[in-house]
This record gives sequence, C-alpha cells and structure tokens, in this order.
Amino acid sequence: MNILVCGANGQLGRELRSLAPVSVHRYIFSDIAASDAGETLPLDICDREGVRKALADNDIDILINCAAFTDVEGAEDRPELAERLNGYAPAVLAEAVKERGGLLVHISTDYVFGMDSGNRPLGEESCGSPCGVYGLSKLHGEQAVTASGCRHLILRTAWLYSEYGRNFVKTILRLSAEKPQIKVVFDQCGSPTYALDLAEAIFTIVEKGLYEGREGIYNYSNEGVCSWYDFAVEIAAASGHGDCCIVPCHSDEFPSKVTRPPYSVLDKSKFKKCFGLEIPHWRQSLLKCLSGKSMLQIAQETKK
Repeated sequence: MNILVCGANGQLGRELRSLAPVSVHRYIFSDIAASDAGETLPLDICDREGVRKALADNDIDILINCAAFTDVEGAEDRPELAERLNGYAPAVLAEAVKERGGLLVHISTDYVFGMDSGNRPLGEESCGSPCGVYGLSKLHGEQAVTASGCRHLILRTAWLYSEYGRNFVKTILRLSAEKPQIKVVFDQCGSPTYALDLAEAIFTIVEKGLYEGREGIYNYSNEGVCSWYDFAVEIAAASGHGDCCIVPCHSDEFPSKVTRPPYSVLDKSKFKKCFGLEIPHWRQSLLKCLSGKSMLQIAQETKK
C-alpha cells in the first residue's frame, strides 16, 4: 500500500516518519514546506486539485492527516486561517480520499468538547460546546470528514508532546532550568499524550489492517489523569530540575483569550476494545520521552 502523511513536519508527523522505515508499505510525507527530517512532498491541503493530483500520482491508499492550525491563542486572532486549515482542509482531503475508495485517518482534539464535560472521562459520544475558535474549527473538520461518506478513522487526542516542535514538556524543561520558581495552573486536568505512543498506535492499526470494519471516531491519550501542575512537577523531577520550586496557581492568574477546558480526560474504552492495543500511562511515557537523546540534550543545554 501507499500511505500519505500530511503535516509531516509536526510532532506526530515526525514520529510517524521515524517508524516508516520498518514498514512493509510505502510512506510518503508531505507538508506545506520542506523539512530537514527527510524527503517531503510540498502539498497545500487546501488546494483541492493539488490534493487530488498528489493522491493520484502516488496511488495513495491511506491518508493520515496530522496537519492542523494548533495555536489555540493564535486562532482567536486568525479565525479564517484556523477554519481553513482545521475545517475546510479535512473536507478537501476526505473528498479526494473518497474518490479513490481509500481510508482517511484524521487527528482531532479534546477541544471539540469545550466546557461541558463535567468531571467524568469523555466518551466519543459526549457532547460539548467548543469554547474557542480552535475547538470549533476542529469540530467542523470532524463533521466534514463524517459527512463526506469516505472511510475514516477520527482519533481525538490531548496534551500532545514530543522531542519535536513547541510543547509543554520542552517549555517546562527550559523554565525549570532557568528560574528558581515558576507557577503552573492546577485547575485544568487531562491526560498528556506522548506523540510517539499515538504514532505507534496509528502505525500498528495501518500495518495490521485493524481499521477494516472499524471506521468511526475514537479517543486516544495516555492513561492516567493529572493537572498541568502535576505534569510540570514530574517533568522537572525526572529531568534533574527538582531544585526549581513549582507553585500551583489558578487559571485566572494567566489571562487568556481562550477559556480552556477544566477537565478534558478522554475515555479510551472504545479504542482499547476495538483495536486490542494497550495504552501506556503518562508517567511511563514521559520517562521514555525524556530518556531520548534529543530531550537529554535539551535538559543539559538549559542547565548551562
């Protein structure tokens, strides 16, 4: 099979790229710009004809869409761009995939639930009201994929981090090395997700053909629950930055254009039952991420 990964320069795309060499299938990686990570097919996912041509030229069977506008704050200032990348582009991809009879694996987010979650893990059928442009645009993307009639897997994830790009783990590594004390909110809870774990789950589903007869929406994050404060304390301790005093605080101490979900823990029961895959606990995965050479270098460099 031929598999196209869109958004190959992002965290999840980079992790999928690292797994591709052991696949029995042919992986092609695309993004709007070139990458130093490897060969990258230039592709604007909002260009309907360009997408159709890329799929036809490369005889694509499965498209994995990791591309998105993920700047939650920035989406409030650039709502048209967020909607174009998160809402319109998935419709373009779904249309092209349907024409070929292929499968679309589309990555979504816990932000589609917004503020109406209560204090219970969120199942795929849970309803919510996105509380910002980002969440609403991602919900529109889900709706477009579902309405297209193409074969699809929509995987909602949360609190994604990795060795690549900008993320909470790398921010705390830097701040805990530079400052004697930092404040982190304790009134927002969720489940961190190591991008490599999600990439391995997607890779396994594709490689083993587990998607057959299992199209639909699924939740995926690492197991366990924590606040951003708890997560920060673990990051600092595991990286040798335990001398930094991490102080819990309320969200209103950090004024924001977006009200973030106070409890966005994802229920993964459906995913585990349907695919038979184990999901690591977030602490286990954090240690795995921090044991990587690139993360160790970050930790060492920030202590200098």
